Parts: sequence; C-alpha cells; structure tokens
Amino acid sequence: MKVLNVHRRTVHQPKEVVLELLNTLASHEDKIWPHEKWPRMKLDKGLKVGSKGGHGPIRYFVNEYEPDKLIQFQFTNPSGFYGVHRLQLKASDPHKTTLIHTIEMKTSPQGTLKWMLFVRALHDALIEDAFDKVENYFDDQDRKSKWSLWVKFCRNVLTPNKK
Repeated sequence: MKVLNVHRRTVHQPKEVVLELLNTLASHEDKIWPHEKWPRMKLDKGLKVGSKGGHGPIRYFVNEYEPDKLIQFQFTNPSGFYGVHRLQLKASDPHKTTLIHTIEMKTSPQGTLKWMLFVRALHDALIEDAFDKVENYFDDQDRKSKWSLWVKFCRNVLTPNKK
C-alpha cells in the first residue's frame, strides 16, 4: 500500500525563531517532541546525516538534513515500512512559519495491517501533540489536541503504565 500522511500547522512566528526549536530535536532540551506524553526521540549522533535512532518501536536514521528547513528520516523498523518521514519548516510570510510533517512510504501486507490498525492513529496523535507543544512554547493558550478513544485504547494495550 502507498501511504502519504501529511500534517500542517502554521505558527505565528518567523521561521528563524521556529528553527531554533527544530535544532533542539532529540536533545535533552527538546522543545518540539512531546516526550511528556510519548517515548522520547533519540538519535545516537544528534541531528546529522547518518545518525540512527527512533522513538518507541519505530526506528530510523537521518538520511537528509538541511539545518535551515528540513530533517528527513529513513525507516528501518517496523518491518514492512519502506519510506521516509520528514519535518519541514516553510516561511508563510515574514511573521508566520508552517510546520509540515510528512510520511511517504510503501507498506508490505503486514506493514499495511500495522499502519491501519495501530501506527496511523498513534502517529497522528503524536504529531498533533508535537505541533501543540511548538505553539504552546510561544503563547499561553495551552493547546491540547484530543486523543480518540482508539488512541487511548492502543496506548493502554500497547504500553500500559508507560508514557
């Protein structure tokens, strides 16, 4: 199956300011990844091409990094996922930045089942939580995207008593 999954959020901040947050990804001072609710993103060599890591059971390596606009990861696990996911920053205007997270992959029959039953819903919730975290960094709105009952169920079944 071919998968194209795209999330976008516009933040009312210049690209240079949002870029400062992107550069903290997978560090101890990570200001993007919602590690308060999800397994931490870890990269063995930080944000650079060739760095290996992942979050929870999802594994990947950095196969493209342009510090001023994107980071792209190649999946290595789960089995049956063949493709990439990337986070891009685009200036919408001098005072707005759009964050874009994209998954482009093909899946094996087993990978399709994993994607459709579990990974898609959990992934979508995680990315919305990350985008909430970015927006909340810049204002005091305290955005909290709602998790579906399926996401809550999956989290309880797959990772009981864990974040």
